[in-house]
Amino acid sequence: MTAEPPARRPSTGEQPAILVVLHQERSSPGRVGQMLERKGFRLDIRRPVLGDPLPKTLADHAGAVVFGGPMSANDADDFVRAEIDWLSVPLTENKPYLGICLGAQMLVKQLGGMVESHSDGLAEIGWYPLRATEKGRALLPDWPDMVYHFHREGFDLPAGAELLAEGDTYPNQAFRYGRTAWALQFHAELTRAMMQRWVVHGAHRFELPNAQRGKAHLDGRLLHDEPLRVWLSNFLDIVFLQPPQQRLLTESV
Repeated sequence: MTAEPPARRPSTGEQPAILVVLHQERSSPGRVGQMLERKGFRLDIRRPVLGDPLPKTLADHAGAVVFGGPMSANDADDFVRAEIDWLSVPLTENKPYLGICLGAQMLVKQLGGMVESHSDGLAEIGWYPLRATEKGRALLPDWPDMVYHFHREGFDLPAGAELLAEGDTYPNQAFRYGRTAWALQFHAELTRAMMQRWVVHGAHRFELPNAQRGKAHLDGRLLHDEPLRVWLSNFLDIVFLQPPQQRLLTESV
């Protein structure tokens, strides 16, 4: 797979902001943040778990990305519930929204779906196969065959959502809701340094059923990361740079 130069927004003066929601003090938007900046956006980073407020409107933002975290979308913490409720803002305003792992599960909860553990207690921690659906391939022809995971809960497909990619252990891996809301169960945003930190600090989770040991995480990166990186750049173009009406044209091809 050959890397394409990242698309960029035409210069119109001040760079538009993407709201970035993180869930730990040392969390980073990683490769997603790097790519969005190269595509002409600036990042407005908020950490609600540390008391940062979320805006009442996204009128001053070009979209939002909510990342993962160690908590569950089912937790009763006030900030978790408030963040799920806040997702009505991008949905109502039709602003581009991308939820990754926890961010995807929060979107599912906002849409009335279920987030729960595997019936056999299986986790996805490491590299696992991914299969694009027909709708997923209509949007992007080159999905990666293997993607990186770090979770032990999955989600059902909310009513009205379109499944874009599926997996073996947790069937629902990527979906779109409407024309502007997107969800990924897997992680494409990790830099090598981020993955090394996750392998060190998350090693206690490798004992979970179906989880892979740390060496497999790093070895797998050498084999599978390049197609994932290229796919991510193209996917972000669709989410944040392609007008919704153009996505309709893409699907009809």
